[in-house]
Amino acid sequence: MTDSVTPRPRHAARTGPAPRRPGTPAGRSWWNRHQRTLAPYVFISPFYLLYGLFLLVPVFVGLYLSCTQWAGLGTPRWVGLRNYRDLLTDHSFWTSVQNTTLYVVFTLCVVVPAALLIAQALNARGLRGRDLFRLTYFMPVVISPIVITLVFGLIFDRQFGLFNATLHALFGFGGVDWLGEPAWARVSVVILVLWRWTGYLTIFFLAGLQNVPRELYEAAALDGAGPVRRFWDVTLPALRPVTAFVAVTVLVNTAQIFDEPFLLTQGGPGESTLSVTMFIFRAGFQRQQLGYAAAAGVLLFVAVFVLGQLAMRVLGVGRSSR
Repeated sequence: MTDSVTPRPRHAARTGPAPRRPGTPAGRSWWNRHQRTLAPYVFISPFYLLYGLFLLVPVFVGLYLSCTQWAGLGTPRWVGLRNYRDLLTDHSFWTSVQNTTLYVVFTLCVVVPAALLIAQALNARGLRGRDLFRLTYFMPVVISPIVITLVFGLIFDRQFGLFNATLHALFGFGGVDWLGEPAWARVSVVILVLWRWTGYLTIFFLAGLQNVPRELYEAAALDGAGPVRRFWDVTLPALRPVTAFVAVTVLVNTAQIFDEPFLLTQGGPGESTLSVTMFIFRAGFQRQQLGYAAAAGVLLFVAVFVLGQLAMRVLGVGRSSR
């Protein structure tokens, strides 16, 4: 009698999970599964890291410091909104606000129109030496502010300055104390702003003028429009986006003006040319009132942000035309 042998199955049942083959979807790593989605964020992450490190972090630190009393060393002492209350009653701060407002209004009402007119002249057909004129008008932007200060210090000198010599030669009077009298000191600063930034703004307007179709001018000329009428009916409407961009840029930058009054007059005589940024500089680095300076900086930021947003809405910057 033979023993019956149970036949052995060809494939024995396996216990536990089956081994994953490399390269199959189940065996891919987490990064391989999400690479397509996350790759764009990885490439743009350096921008956001630098943006957060050099912009967002200083903003929040400035907000914190504006509510403290700190001299730069030691631990800041929390004082709440006292710095802001003191600013509202600080005569020097309001003087700097008035001077800064004067600089902004002058730049918007004088420098911007002057840049537009110069760009219109440079865009004329048949003008010889156009590149030389462009370089000449743009040159003040690239010149060192120290050199500008030295040159204009000589020009505005009371005894030997070019302005007083010109006034004496043409009108028989001179001796104007350009940098020593408050009213004339403000005039000196705005003249320097006019000379330094008109050429820079001219480049923007010139680029816009070169994109205006010549057919519009030809059609206006056929309708009998003269040069002035073509300027008002063709040039200005076509330059509306450029003008809006320039106006907002000038508003934001001039509200933070520092170089011209600091280098030319040091904010004087007295506080006649003091700007808000110079007030912040004096409070923070000369009087070591960093919390007080931070509070003034926060107010300046809020004012510039609100005015910039209002100007963008009024002028239509970033609004798609339909």
